[in-house]
Amino acid sequence: MNIVLLSGGSGKRLWPLSNDIRSKQFIKIFKKEDGTYESMVQRVYRQIKAVDPDATVTIATSKSQVSAIHNQLGTDIGVSVEPCRRDTFPAIALATAYLVDVQHIDPEESVVVCPVDPYVEEDYFHAVKRLAEQADKGEANLVLMGIEPTYPSAKYGYIIPKSKDATSEVLTFKEKPTEEVAATYISQGALWNGGVFAYKLKYVLNKAHELIDFTDYKDLFDKYDTLNKISFDYAVVENEDRIQVQRFCGQWKDLGTWNTLTESMETPIFGNGIMNEECHDVHIVNEMDIPILAMGLSDVIISASPEGILVSDKKQSSYIKPFVDGMEQQVMFAEKSWGYYKVIDVSDGALTIKVTLNPGHSMNYHSHKYRDEIWVVAGGEGKTIVDGVERNVSTGDVIAMKAGCKHTVFAKTELMLIEVQLGKEISVTDKAKFPL
Repeated sequence: MNIVLLSGGSGKRLWPLSNDIRSKQFIKIFKKEDGTYESMVQRVYRQIKAVDPDATVTIATSKSQVSAIHNQLGTDIGVSVEPCRRDTFPAIALATAYLVDVQHIDPEESVVVCPVDPYVEEDYFHAVKRLAEQADKGEANLVLMGIEPTYPSAKYGYIIPKSKDATSEVLTFKEKPTEEVAATYISQGALWNGGVFAYKLKYVLNKAHELIDFTDYKDLFDKYDTLNKISFDYAVVENEDRIQVQRFCGQWKDLGTWNTLTESMETPIFGNGIMNEECHDVHIVNEMDIPILAMGLSDVIISASPEGILVSDKKQSSYIKPFVDGMEQQVMFAEKSWGYYKVIDVSDGALTIKVTLNPGHSMNYHSHKYRDEIWVVAGGEGKTIVDGVERNVSTGDVIAMKAGCKHTVFAKTELMLIEVQLGKEISVTDKAKFPL
């Protein structure tokens, strides 16, 4: 089974846990059987592999998310990187060309495209596998998953099938309606459109060549920024006559807001939090080292991270995005391929960061033009290279690097650094990389 997971957006509706780099699908908030926590993308990937250990999984995403993907899923997973955002049709066309030209998958094979962040159980991916098997038959060019609605929702588009069969031809599509209109659609047998569909690779490749002048994956990648922004629905789905839908009646939730996310949390408190018995339907999600105390509250979400603090009525939390869009903030937490960092303090001419490198990983060999840096080893063992000079380091060691100095660090064990950046111009863009 070939699966493309669409991983986009910044997930600002889950601020302060999400930001422009750390989207909602990377937040480790779901408790596993062993007591550890996993993110949405880790959960979905684990479920896919449980259903089909040989599944080829490719994530279509922006370059800002690549480091987080490799950090959480490893380096073996396929990643189709969008050089810039161009909506879902260009992203899916690029991922399809990636599978054929880079992964060398036969164009006659089918692939299933689905969002990376639904909250589902393994039966969902058994249904995904059936979707691929139906596409293999060639009875239709597109096979969609239609989700049996559990209530009249204004948040989703609707698919109206021609029959009540498990697999049916599609009669029509409906855009997001009012709840009253949605109830009418449901009475006609309509299904939620969860954005899940299967097709043979050659089908979308041919569609892409009809709409875009390109030769292969590399050519499409190189001219990606010139492509028109258009959704897959508008470019392909609405113009396709040979289209089917398969019903899915299992659990499916879109965890795009605090209100829906907290419904799926196994415990009301994540992190350092306390609430008294007078609290009802209250959730605390705290990534900070300081405690949060809640007393006498109802229907409230409290969330704290290095990005900020949210205290909100759960229903009102769905309307957070315009307020977050208006904030101009530095990213305070980010996952990298080698580990993660958290900003501790920001002041005029100085930035202090806690950096954690995973064992066996290292940063790029790099330099900064406008700032000096100081590393204090807070824990673990590693090796630094500063202007070609190697040095073993451990807890308590201090490494100072002037602007223009080439440097990197390797982690032998988990390695924790306190990094102090000093300079009048401190920017993430002030970085030059070098071969080592």
